[in-house]
Amino acid sequence: MHDFADAVLVLVILAVALGLAIILVSLAVGMYSYHRLEGANWLDAFDQAAMILGGMGPYSEPKTDGGKLFAGLYAIYCGLLLIGVTGLILSPVFHRVMHQLHL
Repeated sequence: MHDFADAVLVLVILAVALGLAIILVSLAVGMYSYHRLEGANWLDAFDQAAMILGGMGPYSEPKTDGGKLFAGLYAIYCGLLLIGVTGLILSPVFHRVMHQLHL
């Protein structure tokens, strides 16, 4: 039984690493897009992308039509990303619980 718990822990660590990689790539795409579409410097682009990715909303109002469209789509993507990464990280734990309950 101890080996199974160790395997679950390894799966959780791998899921967290994968989730973190997905979040970092999403942050980089958001930064690049704000830099290109809004003409923001890299620090402001980071701030904008991180605020939306973190669920806080935009730091400042987008000025261009492309920036507004991107901000809306990026916000929808980030909301779904939150649900997906949470499921990814918690799935090994729920799988372990289901095994314990013989479901």
